[in-house]
Amino acid sequence: MLVMNNQIQNFEIYQKLVDSIGIAIENARQRAIQTVNNELLRANWEVGKYIVEYEQNGNEKAEYGSSLLTNLSKDLKSRFGKGFSKSNIYLMRQFYLKYQIFQSVTGKLTWTHYAELLSVSDDIARGFYEVQAVNEKWSVRELKRQINSSLFERIALSKDKKGVLKLSQKGLVVSEPKDIVKDPYVLEFLQIAEDYRVTESKLEQKIIDHLQTFLLELGKGFSFVGRQYRITLDNDHYYVDLVFYHRILKCFVLIDLKTKHVKHQDIGQMNMYLNYFKSEENTDGDNSPIGIVLGADKNDILVEYAIGGISNNIFVSKYQLYLPDRKVLEQKVKELITE
Repeated sequence: MLVMNNQIQNFEIYQKLVDSIGIAIENARQRAIQTVNNELLRANWEVGKYIVEYEQNGNEKAEYGSSLLTNLSKDLKSRFGKGFSKSNIYLMRQFYLKYQIFQSVTGKLTWTHYAELLSVSDDIARGFYEVQAVNEKWSVRELKRQINSSLFERIALSKDKKGVLKLSQKGLVVSEPKDIVKDPYVLEFLQIAEDYRVTESKLEQKIIDHLQTFLLELGKGFSFVGRQYRITLDNDHYYVDLVFYHRILKCFVLIDLKTKHVKHQDIGQMNMYLNYFKSEENTDGDNSPIGIVLGADKNDILVEYAIGGISNNIFVSKYQLYLPDRKVLEQKVKELITE
């Protein structure tokens, strides 16, 4: 028995040794990856800097399609291999023009992230996406989706001028219920044709099938709790379509789906759900729950009167099944900033 105990103890000590070595190796690898990324960003920035300085000396402009880009691409590829296509060299030039102080470049994003960010012409919007990509650890694919869905413009249009500028500097800071709500929500990833008569149950199933992307659209802090969450009152059963928990606001978030116009009865029902959760589901440390009635359309005046006087956090938003017209939204934000 004593021998067996010694063997177990020795195994545990050895396992701790293996774990410690593993952590050291993993940390070293992460530092190496970070160093390589930083050096790649600096190299691409310097390439852009040299091209711009070449232009400023009165030489040919490195505009897209110019012979300068063609020649540079050919010569650099022959000397250094892949990574120097005309489009990539053009991006390096743009990279320097947008970030002329290298210290303003964050090493927490990759060159591929910055290539996507450079597709955003507006400095304020680009600043927002850059901060959010770092804060929420977006992959390049996630960043591209958020840009294409006009996330900045959709959030900005609910702010004043000061709030829009703050978005660019700090990203979306979540401190109160309204900070997590969008209007509209863009659900293009469900791949539902606009003329398809989708039912609420099918819409819900589509969201569950694409839950990871739906969580991305909802934003940072959401954790999925369940679907068709049953509430029983005096032997009558009611079902909340989707229930989440927001770890930053420390509260439940209830979402009810409506494939037609939102009616005042829908808002009243959500108010009942929130009262139930506040009384029966909340535990110590939980804040008041938030309810979002998500419909295909809504009447803002009806919503105003239906919500008036309700103390619960109820929001009514529209969803759309297609990507918004980015240029239209960009123009609206510009008008807001210049007011």
